[in-house]
Amino acid sequence: MARKFFVGGNWKCNGTAEEVKKIVTTLNEAEVPSEDVVEVVVSPPFVFLTLVKSLLRSDFHVAAQNCWVRKGGAFTGEISAEMLVNLGIPWVIIGHSERRALLNESNEFVGDKVAYAVSQGVKVIACIGETLEQREPGSTMAVVAAQAKAIAEKVTNWENVVLAYEPVWAIGTGKVATPAQAQEVHCELRKWLNDNLNSEVAASTRIIYRFC
Repeated sequence: MARKFFVGGNWKCNGTAEEVKKIVTTLNEAEVPSEDVVEVVVSPPFVFLTLVKSLLRSDFHVAAQNCWVRKGGAFTGEISAEMLVNLGIPWVIIGHSERRALLNESNEFVGDKVAYAVSQGVKVIACIGETLEQREPGSTMAVVAAQAKAIAEKVTNWENVVLAYEPVWAIGTGKVATPAQAQEVHCELRKWLNDNLNSEVAASTRIIYRFC
């Protein structure tokens, strides 16, 4: 069975209510293949999730940009997976390079977050990727394999996980990863899944280029 195409956009910490409405209007007017062929997911800031969900066409879906590692409680500023479920938000981004770098989210912490979100019924876009300092000495696969391993150690059902490879060195630096460079990592990642999990996971897991 062929893997369904996956296309998404992370709006990061940007926008006002009026700007968001304009973006959604543009998306609603877009001509895209049917959802049998491609899955489209947009990820607005948390404060706009319900607004976007209420206005967005039904064949497009909404993702949160993060969620907490366990059930809610005394964790000021965090959002739990249960809250996303309550709001009817089906997807969440976890492990984005900005959170790894700026908030020191470790591979293990990201793995725990992915596992908890999946356990609560939220689908995960799990971000992995290397920095320029890691790529130049040839450590790309060691880095992304370690990131994937931390997820694989906690997740048993990969049906609701999409891996988003984002070469950190190509974000806001003026450098661009070529299709060949991205494809090389995708192929190696799929081989890693086959060798360390199983052929079914390797064949069915969607690996996309960037969700930045």
